This record gives sequence, structure tokens and C-alpha cells, in this order.
Amino acid sequence: MTDEGVVEALARAWAAEVEGTSYVPMGSDELVEYLTEISADLVAALSTHPVDATVGVEAGARLVAAHFTGPSTLERTIVLLSTRLPDLLGEAVRGDVAALVGALASGYATTLRDRTLDEQEAIRRAVIVARHQTEQALHASEARFRAMFYEAAIGIALGDLQGRIVEVNPTLTQMFGYTAQEMRRRSVGELAHPDDLPSVWVQYERLLAGEVDNFRAEKRYYRKDGEEIICNLTLSLVRDEHGAPAYQVAMLQDVTEQHLLQSHLEYQAYHDTLTTLPNRALFSDRLERIFDTTPAGSSRRVGLCFLDLDGFKAVNDSLGHEVGDLMLQAVAIRLAEQATDGELVARMGGDEFVVLVENSRGEAQLVALAERILDALSRPLVLAGQELLITASIGVVERGVVGGDTSDLMRAADLTLYSAKADGRGRWALHDPNRDEAEITRFALSAAMPAAIEREEFFALYQPLVSMADHAMRGVEALVRWHHPKLGVLGPHRFIGLAEETGAIVPLGHWVLARACRDAKLWYDEFGDAAPFVSVNVAPRQLHEPTLLPDVETVLADTGLPPHLLQIELTERALTSDEGAPLKALDGLRALGVRIAIDDFGTGYSNLSYLRKLPVDVIKLDGSFGEGLREADVTNPVDERIVGTLVELGHALGMTVCAEGVETPAQAARLRRLGCDEGQGWHFAAALPREDVLDVLRDPHGPPWPGPDDDDEGVPSGS
Repeated sequence: MTDEGVVEALARAWAAEVEGTSYVPMGSDELVEYLTEISADLVAALSTHPVDATVGVEAGARLVAAHFTGPSTLERTIVLLSTRLPDLLGEAVRGDVAALVGALASGYATTLRDRTLDEQEAIRRAVIVARHQTEQALHASEARFRAMFYEAAIGIALGDLQGRIVEVNPTLTQMFGYTAQEMRRRSVGELAHPDDLPSVWVQYERLLAGEVDNFRAEKRYYRKDGEEIICNLTLSLVRDEHGAPAYQVAMLQDVTEQHLLQSHLEYQAYHDTLTTLPNRALFSDRLERIFDTTPAGSSRRVGLCFLDLDGFKAVNDSLGHEVGDLMLQAVAIRLAEQATDGELVARMGGDEFVVLVENSRGEAQLVALAERILDALSRPLVLAGQELLITASIGVVERGVVGGDTSDLMRAADLTLYSAKADGRGRWALHDPNRDEAEITRFALSAAMPAAIEREEFFALYQPLVSMADHAMRGVEALVRWHHPKLGVLGPHRFIGLAEETGAIVPLGHWVLARACRDAKLWYDEFGDAAPFVSVNVAPRQLHEPTLLPDVETVLADTGLPPHLLQIELTERALTSDEGAPLKALDGLRALGVRIAIDDFGTGYSNLSYLRKLPVDVIKLDGSFGEGLREADVTNPVDERIVGTLVELGHALGMTVCAEGVETPAQAARLRRLGCDEGQGWHFAAALPREDVLDVLRDPHGPPWPGPDDDDEGVPSGS
């Protein structure tokens, strides 16, 4: 919806809500037109961050100026804006809406109070004028005064200089719950409240002494039924014709409802609406207060348990946001139950929570708290009729307050939380300054990766895939490296995990695919069908991208590489995690003529019945299975049997079997005898640049690695 559409929808809904609640000299169309101007200002304010609160204040003032002052007008306006604006503009503006609505309520209350005070001043002047009217106009003046006195919308009381209440109007009796006679039996001093500031009564004594003519204050009172009310009090001194103090006039406006509304808005601004826990704003204020109020030289310490739920996104994606919300509420309750020593538990947003220990007694206290939290969360949750397990990773930071600040503490907590997740999740990690630099480097790499892809700082190397029968190069596997401008050449272990976490694996994977296909086309142009195929790894995230198949089609069309010279490698776990999406993508790739390989086969606990359905051409045995076959004079019979079984399984399914991690001649010989079709590893060659692959292909004497006969030397027959 356009901004104009949002403004029009808001203005019409607003007009419908407040029409008839106040006497406003406007027709329906005029009312909509007037509220459209205010709505436009509010919607415009929400497009900036932070939101300009003065727009809300001005909006409240304009409502009062147009006489929208009925008893329910403000309440209906607050409710409408708090619900409709997020509906129209999205949940992301809910926090700004709360701030803007609070400002509107403040502007409304202030303007209404000022107008009331002006009315009060007019009444005071009328009292003075009435006192000095001529005898001929005395009767008319008294009649006007009594009309104003008894019909006024604010409470009015007259008192003598001894503090006795002489007269009250009906509004005041309704406000306090006493009859007029009961009020006249009371004195001003009996209306004192325990929370009254001493300055209020000092000003009162000065007024009775004639030192001041009036003063204003906000004051609490008790009604007859014991309920507390809050009033804006204006107390004025009326002098006689000689200028001497004669009596006092008190005017009171009940602002209890505005205070309650303001308190409610403040609560909403500082508490999470879903869990009712304190939110990030309240936590940040509390933390800043700790550092701001701790004097130099203090031994005060502070601690944080910063936690993030593991796998929460999967719950939302698979079971829906309603179950996700129930889980967050249940987690909030369990966290609050562990705050037994005055700790502050807050929701930072999403599935992140923090527990603040303001006066820490040491690391042991924080570690014990983290253990209690993990134990509390380990119990199954029953949500929407389902039993769910949830774990959390916790970053624990404990340090002295002096010499630090909030940003350092939160950065340390964030890095430590990340360490806990990297160490395996479902655990806590204690802040280790020695790990900070490494974690900061990881964050920096994550942030730099998108731009690095654009600048083509990445490059590809190619490791040969060799026939075990004749050691000819059948294909190559594309392996990506990052030529970082400051850190030098980085291996995939430094950035592939980060790319998968941040989603950068999708554009990076596309770059590798395009680069590998361009290089393979160069080999094909020179060697034709004798050129090696190129094998490209595809991450699980890419496999679930709807653009994978179109991307492969586009790259093949742009490079001109025949589809049979492209092989896509996917891990076993990626293929078996979700049957629907991978199978559809693989069927599409197979239809193009692209080869499919399962990488790291044997580590993913495959469902063999599902494996039979997959359009797979090659299985690549994980290198761990061949580790016991490397020595020339000794072998592991268990490893041999496992490898033999996997080879037989692959052949039974009509697949080529490739052994990864081949490092010695003895290992190559045993794998060949066990039936492996292809091999890959340092025994044959390391990853090569594109030009070196061309040199191998052009060498008339064959590849520079040992042949099959060389592998057999020194290996006992039958081993």
C-alpha cells in the first residue's frame, strides 16, 4: 500500500472511531480531512529513525485545539493508532509507534492542561473582578460567579486563611467522593498526602502570608474510599479592597487517567509485548546506569549471561510462528524462575535473551547461573500438543565495572556467545580475551565476504580425479580459495562455514560454478571429449534455492560447456535432510545431462531406500574410511571390509565409486583391488591452477603422478 493509501485508510478509521465522542463543529468529510493532515504527519514521522517525538506532541496539541476533548476521545485514539499503524506499516514500526503515541498522549495532556490552566486563570480573574464590581452589579456578578463555580468542569474550593474549607463545587465532591457538608468539615491540612514534597507546603504557607498570589503543583490525594487520585492544583490568594489576604481559591483537575495511560505507555516502551520481560531498551538503560554511577576506585563487578536459542528458526519454519511464540513465552518463564537473586532477565529480540547480574560475586556465580539456565531449558516443552526439546548457547562475561563500558561488555558477550555456538551449541562458554581477536576476525571476514565476491578476490584450484585402473585424469574437483588483501590466501576452512551461516554461500557458489565452467570450456576447446569433467560442490543452502537449476542452465549456456562435463557434488546429509526439495532439483539437473555425485559418502547415515530414488552417478567415499589402508606392511581388516561393502553397494546401485583422501601408493593399490573406480588425494596431486591442469593434459608422457604398477610395489599380495 502506498503512503497515500496508508494515510487515507488511517484517517478514515480514526474519524469513524472518534466521531461523536467530542463536540467538534465539523461534518464527517471535514473530520476526515482534518485527521488526514495529522495522519500524514504521523506516517511521515514513522519513516525516519529514530522517530521524531515532536510530531506526536504536535498531533496531540492539534486534537485539543480542534476540541477533541471528550472523555473517551484520547483512549480511542491511542488504541486505534497502536493497532492500525503496525497493521498498515508492518510489525517493524511497533516500537516507534509506541514512542510516537506516547508523545501524542503527552502533547494532548499538556495542551489540555494549559487550556484548563487558562480557564482557571480566567476564573480567578472573574473572582477578583466580581469582588470589585460596584454594588449595583453585585447581584449579577455573584450570579455569574456561582454559575461558573457550580458548573465548572474542574473542582473548585474556597477556603479561609486558617485553612478551613468554606465551599466546594459539585465537581470537587465527585472527585473526592465526599458530600459538600463533609468537605466543609475538613481543613486543607487534612488533605495532605505522604508523598507530598515539602516545597508544596512551604509555598502554601507563603501564599497564606500574602508573599505570593498563586502557585501550581501536581499533587496526590486520597478519596473517601481510599483510592488515590492525582490532580493539577492551582491555588490562588484573593485579596480584599485594601490588598490584604482575604481567602483562598483552589482549582483541581483530575489527571489520574492521563498518568495511568502514560505509565502504561512507558511500560510498553520498556517491556517485550510477547514475553512481558524487560526489553533491550530497559536492559540498556540499566546497564548504562551501572557504569555511570559506579565511582572510580570501586571494586564493583558486573556479569552477563547472553543466550541464544539453538535451532529456533527451524521451529518457526516447520511448526509456524504461533508455536515459535509459545516457545519464546515458555523460555521466558523458565529464565525468570532462575533469577532468584535479583538478576534482570530481558529479551533482546528474536530468540536472544540476557540475564544481568548487577553486583557479581565472581565468575563462579555466573557459571552456576548459566548451568541452572541450561538445566531449566533441558526439560521438554509441551506446546500445541507437541513435545519439543530446546537448547541454548550462552556467552558468560564477568568483569569489574571500573575501566570498562557497556559497548565493550556487550561485544565480549556477543563474541563469547558465538564461541559457545562454534563449540557445539547447547553449552555455555566463559569469556576468553585470547579468543576475541580470532572471533573478531571471523566477524570481519563475514562482513567482507559479499564485497570480496564482487571484487573477485576468490579463485579456483582443481584437484584431479584419477582413474584407479590407469591413473588417467578423468575429471577435476573445483576448490575455492580466498586471496584476502590483508590475510593472504585463505583455505575453505576459514570462510565456507561463515558463508553458510550468513547466506553468502549462494553468491559464492554461483561464482565458483561460473568460474569452473569457463575453465572447463577452455580444456574442452583444446581436447574435446578427452577433456576432464569439472566437479563443483553445492552447499545445502544452495540445493534449496529455487534458482539453482536456472543458474546451472544459464552458466552452461553462457560458457558453452557440454552438460556431461559438469558434475555437481552434494553432501550425503544435504540429500537426506529433506526428500522433496533435493529430489526435484536433482531430477532437473539430471534432465540437463549434468552428473550428480554424493560427497563424504558413509558419514550421513543414509536411508538406503531413499538413496535408491536419487538420480546419482557417483559416490565419493569419505577419506576416513581409507585411513587404515595407508601403510604398506599393515592394514586394518575392518576398514577394508567397510570400504569393500560400500564399493559393492555403490556398484549395485549402478554408481561410480571414488575414494577421497588417497595419500600413499599402498592405499591406492588396496582401494583399486577393492573395486574403487576413481581416486583423489595427495598421492596423485594437490589442487592445481587452471594452467597446470592444461600442462598435465598436454604432457605426452602421461600425468606426473605414479602409475598403477608403482602403487603395487611393496604391497603384500592379498592384502
